Amino acid sequence: MAIKITDECINCGACEPECPNNAIYDAGATWRFSDGTGLRGVIDFGDGNTLDAGETQAALSDDIYYIVPDKCTECVGFHDEPQCAAVCPVDCCVDDEDIRESKEELLAKKDWLHMGE
Repeated sequence: MAIKITDECINCGACEPECPNNAIYDAGATWRFSDGTGLRGVIDFGDGNTLDAGETQAALSDDIYYIVPDKCTECVGFHDEPQCAAVCPVDCCVDDEDIRESKEELLAKKDWLHMGE
């Protein structure tokens, strides 16, 4: 599973610095896989798709803070609970029911994001 930020977000920004994967971005901000991770150069997703880790990606929301699902590990391997949800004053950082991942998958994602660090 990943965490998502709902429309109830008040754009306070409390969640952004808490993310160990730098997966949280301000409304309208572009993002990169290399931001806050060990990913550099061309990354291979294992499904035939590749991408330069430093390539700028379009914002996923222009209205509220957002979480990049491919970078979210629910803080597995870092903390006992998702830190964004722990600090959110309006409880809008919630499980994304559309993205389900096991603890093992989340740990593997963490290792992938931070390889080379």
